[in-house]
Formats: sequence, C-alpha cells, structure tokens
Amino acid sequence: MPDIIGENVDRLVTVEMRNRAMNHNIIGPIYAAARAEGGGRPITTRAAEALRDAVQPGDRVLIVTGAGYAPEAPNGESDGPPGAVSLARALFWGLKAVPVYVTEECHAPPVVAASHAAGLMVRDYPLARDRRMGASLVTAPTSQADVADWAATLFATYQPTAIIAIERLGPNEAGILHYSTGVVPEGYVDISPLFEEAARRGVLSIGIGDNANEIGFGRIHGFMKDFHPYGRRCQYEGGVGVPTVVPTDIFLPASISNWGAYGIAAMLGYLCGSVDLVQSPELEKRIVQACLDAGGWEMRYCTSRFIVDGTEGESSMAIVQLLRDMVRVNIAPLDRGLSHGVLDR
Repeated sequence: MPDIIGENVDRLVTVEMRNRAMNHNIIGPIYAAARAEGGGRPITTRAAEALRDAVQPGDRVLIVTGAGYAPEAPNGESDGPPGAVSLARALFWGLKAVPVYVTEECHAPPVVAASHAAGLMVRDYPLARDRRMGASLVTAPTSQADVADWAATLFATYQPTAIIAIERLGPNEAGILHYSTGVVPEGYVDISPLFEEAARRGVLSIGIGDNANEIGFGRIHGFMKDFHPYGRRCQYEGGVGVPTVVPTDIFLPASISNWGAYGIAAMLGYLCGSVDLVQSPELEKRIVQACLDAGGWEMRYCTSRFIVDGTEGESSMAIVQLLRDMVRVNIAPLDRGLSHGVLDR
C-alpha cells in the first residue's frame, strides 16, 4: 500500500508548471532518472520509510536550506524555507524528533518566520532537545575555510540520525555553486561538507531539488550533464555546467522543491496515520506569506508577491489540499457506503 499512495504523491509533486523562458519540460525525465537510479520504487515512499526507520523520539534531524543571495534576493527565496518547515512539522509531531534548521545567516529570517507561522517555534537548542519546545537553528560560518571543521563539530554536538537538504545549492565538479541558469551567486558559503560528514558517519541523507544545482542531484550527475540546458556550460567563459556533484542517499526531484518536501510529509502522515502532518491550505498560505514578508522572495522577479518559483501561491495551497486528501482517504476505515452492504470478508 505505501507504494500505491507514494506513486500518486510522486506524480503530484512532479507536475511541471514553468515559464517557457526558463529551463522547462525537464522534471519528468529527471524524475524518471532519479527513480530508476534509486531502484524503481516511488521516491517519497522510500524517503518517508527511511526517516521512520532511522529517527527515534528525541533524535535530531538536520534540515538544510537556503538559496538566493544579494543583490537579487538578499534573504533568499520562497522555495526552500516553507518546505523545510513542512518537514520539520512532520518530524516533530509524527516522529517526535527535534528538527534543527541549518542555513546561512542571510537565510535565517525567512526560515524562522515561516516556522513560527507554522506554530513550530525556533528555540535555543537545550529547550528544543530537553523540553520538546520546538525546533532549533544553526547558522553556518561566514568563511569557507571554517566550514569543514564546523561540519564535523556540528555532527559531534548534535549527533543527528538524518540530514535533509531542500533547495540548497551544491557545487559542481569545479567546486562552484550556480543558479540554475549558469550564473554564479555572490557571497555564498558552500555548506555541502555537511553531507560529506553524514556519509562518513553513515547518517541517512535525503536531498530535494528542482533544477540540477541543488544538493542531491549528484546521484544522477552524469545524466544531468547531458540532459540539462546548462549541463556543460555556464554564462561565463570556461564554465563546466551547473549540475552539482553532491549526492544524498535518497534524492527526490520535484517541480518545486517545496512540493517535494510536502510529498515526503504526506507519506510520513500516511505511515503515522495522521493527516495533520501535512499543513492545511490555510496554514500553507500563512507559512509562505511569512517567508515572503521576512525577505524570502519569489525568484522570478525577486519580489514579495504570493508566488513560489513562478507559480501562484494558491497552487501550492491546492497541492497540500490534494496531499491531505490522499492521506485522509488512505488511512480511513474501509467503507464502500451503505448502498453496497457489508464489506466482503
């Protein structure tokens, strides 16, 4: 049964809606490559089952997000933080885990605002860890030279049992981060060494992305080099392409990264028997609006319009409603209605 609902969840979160001036007509083939590489089962099912099996009550789960930089989007974008919050809610209420957001300082305000809008307060780590009072947050060093030691210390301190990247940029084979159109952002810090540390320690890692440059796409790097419009070129001389080389144990491509997170939350809802692990459409609106108000802007025009990756916010509200209903009908008691009499035994 998990594969049946997961099949439909995967289909929903990979419905592509993109302006034809952007990289478009790509999610279907990317999803097919990722699914085949992962063994053929629905990817949201695999991710949710892996989290259920790895995470026990009180365990820490790192949720890594943040994309978009000054001057275009000084505090990042509206794709990423809402998905991170959706996963944090599901992990907190469904698996009784302690979510720990990990991001750069510039991306922290939208993450915190979105989490508070969801009713999941961001607290000092001891309160989150010992008294179950919400999530916590860690910001990365501002110097790249400090990242490797910071990553090792973070794992030693928090002892996470899983790490998830959602809409978090990863480097290509030249060690450079890119936007999906082959442009290098200014002032970034590459925190992908967190995933190298996870691999060394045998910690479950999951990546969610939508356009080749996010952590996780390294699992299908060879495919992306040949398939993506900027697979082997950039918008500067000598660029070797935007696809990241950073893999994760499980990788989920989605039409919008937030939607991929919502799909995993829905599968956790199914496994835990709770429709409320997926936010309601009304709550989704509050989460996205809080992210926008805190500076996590939509990235097509870098404004605070109620838009995520070029799609109207109401589309994301519709996605979570459909996911909630998928969970609801699949955890409900068997019922064919009075007109059909007693169920066959």
